[in-house]
Amino acid sequence: MALPQTMKQVRFAGAGGPEVIEIETAPVPQPGPGQVLIAVAAAGINRPDCAQRAGSYPPPPGATQIPGLEVSGHIVAVGDGVAAGRIGEQVCALVISGGYAEYAVADEPLCLPVPKPLSLLEAGGLPETYFTVYDNVFTRGRLKKGETILIHGGSSGIGSTAIQLAKHAGATVYATAGSAGKCDFCRSLGADEAIDYRAQDFVEEVKRLTNRKGVDVVLDMVGGPYIQRNISALGVDGRLVQIAFLQGSKAELDLVQMMLRRLTLTGSTLRARSVALKAEIAQHLRRDVWPLLETGTVKPIIHATFPLEQARQAHELMESSAHLGKIMLEVGK
Repeated sequence: MALPQTMKQVRFAGAGGPEVIEIETAPVPQPGPGQVLIAVAAAGINRPDCAQRAGSYPPPPGATQIPGLEVSGHIVAVGDGVAAGRIGEQVCALVISGGYAEYAVADEPLCLPVPKPLSLLEAGGLPETYFTVYDNVFTRGRLKKGETILIHGGSSGIGSTAIQLAKHAGATVYATAGSAGKCDFCRSLGADEAIDYRAQDFVEEVKRLTNRKGVDVVLDMVGGPYIQRNISALGVDGRLVQIAFLQGSKAELDLVQMMLRRLTLTGSTLRARSVALKAEIAQHLRRDVWPLLETGTVKPIIHATFPLEQARQAHELMESSAHLGKIMLEVGK
């Protein structure tokens, strides 16, 4: 079947709020060597998309400016070095950008099969979230069975995934969220305790819950005033893993506790890494996490779905923080 020459895609008219989101018609991209072209069924909305829209998280040089870091759909064309037999496969894929469109290019090693129990819509919410959580909680954070973890933003897409995976790994899981209802949601996913950060001091709650020992790992995307408080919440040999800075990247720190308790402060971004490095994470996910998705042991939580034309409303919902789990764009079938 011949592919169309043009498609609909989202563009940002400039740096700003959701009002800069527009829909335009553009040429269908072509896959390069080692790449595939996906007819997009669904694309996930993620906080980095909002940061890109605001002008603070641009795509790497040479990548399309079209937003979107994860998609699901069917492979409809392949580049040099990719077997033609892959055409027709249902996949979900991590993309460097370009997901908010009817067609998106992905590197073949970053395409994963759609787990059998999941729809294409659900699978579209897997890659960015699961790559991020797996790499930061288990590789950088070194979370092990029997340890404790504090997950900030437990009701978000990242948080809801981290709770499920950490609990399955045998950790004791504490999460923060911004209301009693969100705390109940975190507990429903497996959190041993959820802390309403608007009503409770999470540092004091962690100390109470751990008999003053502190947690082994903190996964944080808030930054700013949380950074020193996270250090205070860590126990001996604890690891603070920073994945975003919703309240800023600067803080005044007293690092003597890092020395006394042998703490590790680490963090990462995913987008700018090489295909080879991201492919390593994909291999770990296929080995360790995809079987859990196949059996329904863990699952993506979809809060709301919008058509591509309503990407602005999807971003407004993301920035309201009223969602529980993932926000998705439904693009095709």
